[in-house]
Amino acid sequence: MTSTPPADVSRRTIVKGSVLAAALAAVPAAAQAGTVQAAPHNTGGVALVRNRLTLPSGIATGDVTSDSAVLWSRASGSGRMTAILRAVDDGGEVLRGRGAFERVLRGPRATQASDFTAKIHAGNLPSNTRFALEISFEDDGGASGESMRGTFRTAPDAGTYNGRGRTGDSSNGGDAPSSSAQSFVWTGDTAGQGWGINEEIGGMRGYRAMHQTRPDFFIHSGDTVYADGPLTETVVEKDGQVWRNLVTEEVSKVAETLTEFRGRHRYNSMDANMRAMFADVPVIANWDDHETTNNWYPGEILEDPRYTVRDANTLAARGRQAWQENMPIADSAALWRPGTFDDAGQYQPARIYRKISRGPQLDIFCLDMRTFKSPNTDGKEPYATALLGQEQVDWLIREVSKSKATWKVIAADLPLGIIVPDGAVNQESLANRDPGAPLGRELEIAGVLSAFKRNRVKNVVWLTADVHYCAAHHYSPERAAFTDFDPFWEFVAGPIAAGSFGPNAMDGTFGPEVVFSKAGRFPGESPRDGENQFFGHVQLDSDTFTVSLRNANGATVFSKVLTPER
Repeated sequence: MTSTPPADVSRRTIVKGSVLAAALAAVPAAAQAGTVQAAPHNTGGVALVRNRLTLPSGIATGDVTSDSAVLWSRASGSGRMTAILRAVDDGGEVLRGRGAFERVLRGPRATQASDFTAKIHAGNLPSNTRFALEISFEDDGGASGESMRGTFRTAPDAGTYNGRGRTGDSSNGGDAPSSSAQSFVWTGDTAGQGWGINEEIGGMRGYRAMHQTRPDFFIHSGDTVYADGPLTETVVEKDGQVWRNLVTEEVSKVAETLTEFRGRHRYNSMDANMRAMFADVPVIANWDDHETTNNWYPGEILEDPRYTVRDANTLAARGRQAWQENMPIADSAALWRPGTFDDAGQYQPARIYRKISRGPQLDIFCLDMRTFKSPNTDGKEPYATALLGQEQVDWLIREVSKSKATWKVIAADLPLGIIVPDGAVNQESLANRDPGAPLGRELEIAGVLSAFKRNRVKNVVWLTADVHYCAAHHYSPERAAFTDFDPFWEFVAGPIAAGSFGPNAMDGTFGPEVVFSKAGRFPGESPRDGENQFFGHVQLDSDTFTVSLRNANGATVFSKVLTPER
């Protein structure tokens, strides 16, 4: 197809990146070659050919704290991962003398069992330090393959400041030299509703817009892929324009096999904007429903005629494996392991809810609102039903209550007060259309909010995506049917590269006020102009937590400055 590169991405970059990645995704690993070297045979004059391992999905870092980071990549074939870390200044110059740091890390072998992905957990790193990162794979013969470079900064640490400051968000005027200052972005919903990578409009431009804010990390709030959303080469938009997708075999139907789920992640990494951002910006990843299929819950039997595999547990196990292979998750308990079903055939997950400490000002609590979920009903049971599950509820209350960070951000993959229907009667999230006392899943969250109040937890902010529009909600007991909680904010941002929807109705149980919302012009609107694709940005300074909601062109549509309660 004819492609027009974005203004700041050369044609060579697209050909070398997205198109090459598309070809590699469809070619067996043994046949993939980045550089082919030939030499005459010393007896017969026949060329010797060695395939050089390449990095078709780029590189990424994740779950970066003040002293650790997860380093990730995928090779084109079997090989051992190697990473080089060097401390650099904000201009990229290697630090010498005081502050100098260099380390070579050898990781695990990437094999077909992990789809040739590999991770290195880098520990004992200095805090508040920018690193230049270089990742490559060494093949079984000892030859080093293609290398890629990136960067990341470790979080501030209590009482630690290296004097170099940090370069702040370019949108707010430049440098912000503070030991605690940092910024981050969040969003969700990538390549959904049939809108994939369209290189005629510059690919997934929302990722470029997020990258341009120069954040310290990125929270992907779920729907990292749309395993249930096939992509076609062309889609006729409502106004008659033709949207042109890059397409691979694995994205041409709903994902059912492990290969097809893996192919969804490979597809998204074909986008040059995403690869560039992930090389420079650490990821904190949630998962939601579309990593498996729409609105799924454990034990569900699908009625969707597109599927030959109807057991959601089987699909979830495969989707979860592909997701974990491709996300740079730190918690060792979150690593995939076989045997994920109990004797009754119920899905038994490895744990992925976790806390990421980002210094004295910020802790991130990354929730799993999918794995332990009760069946979708009307949500009006007079007893508590699960969204988080008791073990995760206990963990959340305990860890948030003992956190000494000024701000406690709860990274959720489902909203609290927004009504998210699953059919005509059932509910996908916790809101149940009943503005009265908590029922069903609402009782679980009511217990969490009450515990926060009882334990005198201050400065809790909930961030989420899921509903494909952006919003700012303030919850207060003064407006609520349930009153045993302290006021708090919830901010919603998305989609970043999917159809736009909303706004949805609200449930009054916890007293939400819609301070702001902005949605698409019609359901399923394409990402073409970027106006109704959204991400959130947070600038955290010593005394303020500034939230802005922005569109995929980088324009701010709403902003709110929060000051901490002491």
